[in-house]
Amino acid sequence: MTEPYVTLRIKNNVGYIEFFHPNRNSMPSDILTKLKATIEEAGSNNAINVIVLQSGGDRTFCAGASFNEVMAVNNAEEGKVFFAGFANVINAMRTCPKLIIGRVQGKTVGGGVGLAAATDYCLANKYASIRLSELSIGIGPFVIEPAVTRKIGLSAMSQMTIDAETFFSAEWAKTKGLYSELFETTEELDEAIIALAEKLSSYNPEALTQMKSVFWKGTDHWNTLLSERAEISGALVLSEFTKNTLKRFR
Repeated sequence: MTEPYVTLRIKNNVGYIEFFHPNRNSMPSDILTKLKATIEEAGSNNAINVIVLQSGGDRTFCAGASFNEVMAVNNAEEGKVFFAGFANVINAMRTCPKLIIGRVQGKTVGGGVGLAAATDYCLANKYASIRLSELSIGIGPFVIEPAVTRKIGLSAMSQMTIDAETFFSAEWAKTKGLYSELFETTEELDEAIIALAEKLSSYNPEALTQMKSVFWKGTDHWNTLLSERAEISGALVLSEFTKNTLKRFR
């Protein structure tokens, strides 16, 4: 696999959304835009009762923001637009009427942690360690913070944010509530994902939709909140500190 993509396939009333980028599944704007649109498409498809969100490859679930694109930001408006990409995906997941199951098959960083946190139920393998590295490069996990804090609590989110250069183990993430179950192998993970998704897809779709709205009660203000957070990140990414730090990752 060398070309980025976002795909949707349907099997047994389960919609499998998969994203991929050859640079460790990093997320440039075009992939974020396609992912948002695909989540909305699956949410409105009557042939789909449950959604699985997954990425291609076997080592990294998502490396977060595309550093190359972040480095190319020239003004605050461009920065806000870029970080709004993650905001839009999280809001699409939040407002999607279908339950979304996350499949995390490897390390995930920054925005990828936000995606995992925005799923309704997340399964992972034992290699699925997580890191919030944003402070170390001069910005912060502002856009994804509401989703991460909602899932693992403010204390754990603060710990990850401050200890920005550490990968926290999959076991740690499970104890904090990000992952519901862990598996030794990706094969076992996939078997569990399929079994759970197909079981859920046999339940009353209306009940699933009503339950989803209960899960996300109190988040109606997130459209505005995440936009404001994107504006903060968009301004910070212009700092000399961040520009110089990102050059080391080129």
